[in-house]
Amino acid sequence: MPDPAHSPGLAVLVARGDRVVYRDARGMANIELGVPLSADHAFRIGSVTKQFAAAGVLKLAAEGRLGLDDPLERFVPGYPDGGRITLRMLLNHTSGVRSYTDIPGLMDGQIQRDVTTAQLIASFRDQPPDFAPGEGWRYSNSGYVLLGAVIEAASGMPWHAYLDQALFQPLQLQRTGHANQADALVAGHVTGYTPESGTWTHARYMSMTQPHAAGGLASTLDDLLAWNRALHGGGAVDAGLYRQMVTPAPGAREPYGFGILRQPFRGTEILQHGGGIFGFLAHLAYVPSADLSVIVLYNADGTLPPMPGTAELAHRIAAHALGKPYAEKVAVPLEPAQLAAYEGVYRTDPSNARQVRVDQGHLTLRQAGGPVQRLLPVGQDQFLFETGLSRLGFERDAAGAVAGLRLYPDDEGPGEHMGRTDEPLPAARVTVELPAAALERVLGRYALDGLVLTVAVVDGKPTAQLTGYPPLDIHAESPDRFFLTAIDATLEFTPGPDPADAVTVAEGGNVTRFTRLAE
Repeated sequence: MPDPAHSPGLAVLVARGDRVVYRDARGMANIELGVPLSADHAFRIGSVTKQFAAAGVLKLAAEGRLGLDDPLERFVPGYPDGGRITLRMLLNHTSGVRSYTDIPGLMDGQIQRDVTTAQLIASFRDQPPDFAPGEGWRYSNSGYVLLGAVIEAASGMPWHAYLDQALFQPLQLQRTGHANQADALVAGHVTGYTPESGTWTHARYMSMTQPHAAGGLASTLDDLLAWNRALHGGGAVDAGLYRQMVTPAPGAREPYGFGILRQPFRGTEILQHGGGIFGFLAHLAYVPSADLSVIVLYNADGTLPPMPGTAELAHRIAAHALGKPYAEKVAVPLEPAQLAAYEGVYRTDPSNARQVRVDQGHLTLRQAGGPVQRLLPVGQDQFLFETGLSRLGFERDAAGAVAGLRLYPDDEGPGEHMGRTDEPLPAARVTVELPAAALERVLGRYALDGLVLTVAVVDGKPTAQLTGYPPLDIHAESPDRFFLTAIDATLEFTPGPDPADAVTVAEGGNVTRFTRLAE
């Protein structure tokens, strides 16, 4: 875990019903001023906001001011296909409206500008839809901006003002509110950070008018517990509407209701939502069968190894509280020949394959086009992923030969079986050792439309870091060509003896060119 005296902090609360069994914080609320984090501090909560926005829409429905199957056109006249998009589709992400946070360039300079609701909607209204209304599922921040506009049209007040009147004040959530006003209205609002080149820097600025009802609130551990108690205890929304809120959309790719994911968890179910926004991560979880609340708040938008993310921490805490903890990541030694016995290509069908190979003494798994994931042996034919909670087990035939594998995402459910094929493994990419001068010529900062790609050496390893993201290791195939294993990407630097003046990044079929910044 990073040094808590020089790192952003975590605030954690665990409760059974109204009884708080753990409430504490570690790390710093402000690193440069030396202010320690406390469990009383306030954080931006990102997309956990969606749960409140959804509840606001349900309150308006209970008041008869809207219906969940009303067309968007009724509240946002003139929106493309607004006659076919319903409020229910916006709530459960089946509307097909493209998420504005996926628009290239938007997260650069535009995100810093103050906008009205109408101006924000104008930034994405003409984007092509991901699919026809009701004919698919894809998480959409735009959908919840539109719901914010619906709240404003139906209530006659700003979306966050209505939430304050209808939810925050009646439930005595005195330190929950619009994060644009948080520094003035919420005492103890913490500073947000981002990892950069192995250390911490201030998170990028964004106007909190931009995340809107999709992610614009700030809150505290205590308020979020009070919210969990009210929402899941019947004190926030009508019982019938609550049942709809926690019921996933039929046939959806993700088990998403209205601002809530409902998922299998350690033999029971968990209701939850995470949040991530510049400078902050959050996770709010509730296990109904145990009346268990787990809340994790973090004042950074990325982690430095070996610290896991807020979702994994929340799940580990909840599993421990249920008496069903995840297996410890303690590797058992295996001989090279034992590891090699697992190598191969495994498939469920022609389009779904995994490659298993030994790399530098470790077993790894990779889906075509995806990142390389290192596996830790923890028992006979049993492996844990080095990061995250997922588990993998190999299966043998009657003769004892490895015949397949079973993948357990987040270590839940019956797992997905994949049979071993006779296909040869594709050739592995080979890393070469570069002389210091060859490595030095590619180091530096490269820019594209406000984005900065920093190529640096961190802990003795070359890394690449895009603005707002953690640094990722890069591996040299030649003096001018590097590849990543954390994502399926290649960096091609302009050749020559002089410092490279540009780098071309190829990832997932997209090719972009960054130009060196003058230092």
